[in-house]
Amino acid sequence: MNKLLQMISSFFSKGAYNLDGYHFKNDFTKSSDAVLLDVRTKPEYAPGALPSAIHIDFLGSAFSLELAKLDKAKRYFLYCRSGKRSSSAVSEMRKLGVEAFNLVGGIGTWPK
Repeated sequence: MNKLLQMISSFFSKGAYNLDGYHFKNDFTKSSDAVLLDVRTKPEYAPGALPSAIHIDFLGSAFSLELAKLDKAKRYFLYCRSGKRSSSAVSEMRKLGVEAFNLVGGIGTWPK
């Protein structure tokens, strides 16, 4: 499926894996097997990311290959600029049997 269509469909589908900033940060920090993924583009990522975040560009050509390398025993917490791409990425990951959560509203909703 085209990535733009994936973004649109997952943005409108709400689920328990879409978390507000408070719950996202709380669940991430309390989980011993959590991995934070930043799925923004390189130019968006370059100025800075959340501490300990791993960068995997959702729009990059190697995104699917990078997903295949992930440890399915871990829990993944994803964010982007607005929450749309991370929502799409979470949908893809869940189809692969990976437990993943989306930060609704993007990096700006991460509590200080």
